[in-house]
Amino acid sequence: MAKGYAARWPGSPGKNAWMVAAVIILTAQGVVAQKVRVEEELEAYPTESVDLRCEFVDGGSLTKLTQVSWIWEPVDGQRDNIAVFHPTYGQSFPNMAFKDRVIFLHKELRIPSIRINNLRMSDAGRYTCEYATYPSGNEQGTTTLIMLAKPKNSARAVTVQAGSRSVAVARCEAADGKPAATIQWLSSVGGNHSTTISNGSDGTVTVRSEYRLVPTAADNGREVICRVEQRTQDRPWTEVLRLSVEYPPTVTIEGYDNNWYVGRSDAVLFCQAKANPEPTTITWTTASGSLPDTVVVEHNKLMVRKVDDAVNTTFTCEVKNKHGASRQTLTTFVIEEKREPVEEPQTGAVVGGILGTLILIGAVIAIVFLIRKYQQNTEGPPKHKPPPPVKAGSSTEMILDEDANEALNGGAPPVLNKDAADGHHGNDSSNHGPSSANIPRGESFVSTPMYV
Repeated sequence: MAKGYAARWPGSPGKNAWMVAAVIILTAQGVVAQKVRVEEELEAYPTESVDLRCEFVDGGSLTKLTQVSWIWEPVDGQRDNIAVFHPTYGQSFPNMAFKDRVIFLHKELRIPSIRINNLRMSDAGRYTCEYATYPSGNEQGTTTLIMLAKPKNSARAVTVQAGSRSVAVARCEAADGKPAATIQWLSSVGGNHSTTISNGSDGTVTVRSEYRLVPTAADNGREVICRVEQRTQDRPWTEVLRLSVEYPPTVTIEGYDNNWYVGRSDAVLFCQAKANPEPTTITWTTASGSLPDTVVVEHNKLMVRKVDDAVNTTFTCEVKNKHGASRQTLTTFVIEEKREPVEEPQTGAVVGGILGTLILIGAVIAIVFLIRKYQQNTEGPPKHKPPPPVKAGSSTEMILDEDANEALNGGAPPVLNKDAADGHHGNDSSNHGPSSANIPRGESFVSTPMYV
């Protein structure tokens, strides 16, 4: 057939050879095009159902289908038939573990899809849809079924006693999940954690984590957070835990004001204790053992009905819980007269007074500075030199008023001589005095006094 194609195909011999090879390859692909179409991978959860689809694609050939089988290969185990369909003999479910849980969705050899109900974690594995055909032999396709499981998350604080060794103070667990969960701790306490993983017989995984630290009384009531992340969860699971650290009591005595005067009736002392668990007993005593008759005790409160010399003593408060006892002492002094409290100046008034003083000092300094600057500007020689006088014959004549003339003539009224008067009417210039233009530089332009 290949030679017939080559004889009918025009072109060069080399090109014809390539075409013949292509035809042979395509023909071979047509032969092997018969295959089984399945889904590569599926995910499912326990107690649910899953459909395993299978379809035979023959590519138009004349392959004859004899029967179809579903073969299950577990993660750790051997292959085993779980469902068989024959067009003449019908259906068969040879594996007892699947017998009541597997059904064929179509009673048709070309579409032998099955459904598995009430899934178990142990159902995970490879499922192969295998056809017995003629004349090509067996054809198959495989689907991997992945079983998922949501973990059962829990967390709790562990009650511990304060000490010097590192112990587990909180535990967190993600049980029976698949795939394995991840546990994280969020805390500012400053401890560390350890994690263990264990596999279940059904393929699930349990993850456990412990948070550890050296517990102190200060750690009691502090918070740590367990955070669990896993593929099946929509969001991380978190749990806030409060640490429970037990410790013996610590005791303080409060209420003494150094003003227990004779006759006072409202003197009170308080025995304050911090402990976990709560104190079981609180006991008041004095240095002599017994309490004065004027003293009344109510739990942690000691009241003096009337102050006198009997309470001029040392009081002791002892507190106990299951982890131990602690005590505190206080010496009281009885005075003859009441001390009046000294009123302390208010902080705001003191600060305001200081600020006001600083502002006043600054204002005085500024005023002194301005006065001195003003004095410097008004004293000393004039800063502008007066213009020199203009002599006669210049382009600009100086006009002297009467006061100026008197000052230039020694205070006498101005006098004009006859010659000078005549000179104003005559044309002979010889009768005139020296020309003002000829006055030497530096001499006065005022004429000498004239005598009548």
